[in-house]
Amino acid sequence: MHVWRMAATGLAVSVLVPSLVHATRRSALWRRLALPWSICFPGFVLLHAAAVLTHIRPAAVPAPVWAEAALVGAAVWFWLPVLGVRHRLTDPGRCAYLFLAGPVLDLPAVLLIATGDSAGGLAMIVSMLPIGLLATVVTWRWITAEEPQARARAAHP
Repeated sequence: MHVWRMAATGLAVSVLVPSLVHATRRSALWRRLALPWSICFPGFVLLHAAAVLTHIRPAAVPAPVWAEAALVGAAVWFWLPVLGVRHRLTDPGRCAYLFLAGPVLDLPAVLLIATGDSAGGLAMIVSMLPIGLLATVVTWRWITAEEPQARARAAHP
């Protein structure tokens, strides 16, 4: 059960929430909730670490469900600088944000593995892989959009 919760939470954070934010990014609600990346990123990283580390406990004491619910809710703020409209990062900023987020968000899962919860830690790491995939997609889009602009600048100095 524990491994499934870890995997489900990771997939909610890395797939479900960004899909929802992307589909409704022009929503007035997201505009009101949007915060600068300098608040969203460290806040989410700390909350993520706290939520994952609640799983380091004796097997007889289950981790609280509220920690995972708070994590999924806070994921909205994490994704708004990447996918939202207000306080949206530039293309290079979005690439750096996502490529930095991948390993930083995996650190608590590595600690789980180190403390003996290999299955839970690996479930979290694997379920967060879509963040790296999205970082690659954002980078590719930035590169392909930049190429015609560079050619136009070179043609008309």
